[in-house]
Amino acid sequence: GLVGTAFLSHPEAKNHEILAPRSSELNLLNFESVLTYLEEWKPQGVVHCAGLVGGIQRNMNAQDSFLVQNVEMGINLVKAAHQVGIMRLLNLGSSCMYPRDRESALKVEDMLTGQLEPTNEGYALAKIVVQKLCDYVGYKTLMPCNIYGPGDDFDPRRSHLVPAVIHKLHQAKETQVPITVWGDGEARREFMYNGDLADAMWFCFKRFESLPKVVNVGQGYDYRVIDYYRMAAKVIGYTGEFQFDTSKPVGMKRKLVDSTVLNNLGWFPKHSVAEGLKLTYAHYQEKYSHD
Repeated sequence: GLVGTAFLSHPEAKNHEILAPRSSELNLLNFESVLTYLEEWKPQGVVHCAGLVGGIQRNMNAQDSFLVQNVEMGINLVKAAHQVGIMRLLNLGSSCMYPRDRESALKVEDMLTGQLEPTNEGYALAKIVVQKLCDYVGYKTLMPCNIYGPGDDFDPRRSHLVPAVIHKLHQAKETQVPITVWGDGEARREFMYNGDLADAMWFCFKRFESLPKVVNVGQGYDYRVIDYYRMAAKVIGYTGEFQFDTSKPVGMKRKLVDSTVLNNLGWFPKHSVAEGLKLTYAHYQEKYSHD
């Protein structure tokens, strides 16, 4: 996946023997399979970044699947790891676990203090359940902002904002036809390059015992949705117009996490959004632009 691939590609990965089974090799929806796997290999630590994910449209169309599958995967892995006696499990949460109505930077203390965003409520509830289980048994959770980068899903029917924008702008580059933006473009989002999240994961895993139970990981600043369109357009070479469809759902008005705790520990992202977009578009051109 997007995060797992970046984690395995990080320079620190060369110093470890890493088990990275695909879903065809290990069914996380089956507790006995997970337990048997961990008992056989007895890893010193576990990083949980598996999940059913997608953008607004995919979440809205499958709230039940996003809830059930993500709960089952998380609970099975956490329970099995705890039963086997694994001391370190780093769980990835999501900024969508926070209340929808906050316009200031989201702090860990804000969790469960307000209504969730309805468009991805199933996914958020699943992530909250797994985070609470981790808390109860002594495991830690990272709460990243929105992530993009090489290995992303660029299909607009399933993808998050940045990969969908890259795909749409690339498709429209030759014709320069107007691009439609969902909403008025004013909603604010924080996006971080997946290589930076992987770097934060390695940073935190090595400091596991001293970490708080939940730690935010973010870029440190946000942009309006229309700004991401314009930055990506500059990278791709699209000079056409943008139209706005205010009948479409846009999710939370703002979603920015407070990463002060991790910054105080000495970690900061290495890529600006502009740099990350260039790297991601280069990957897109190499892998998908022929489609």
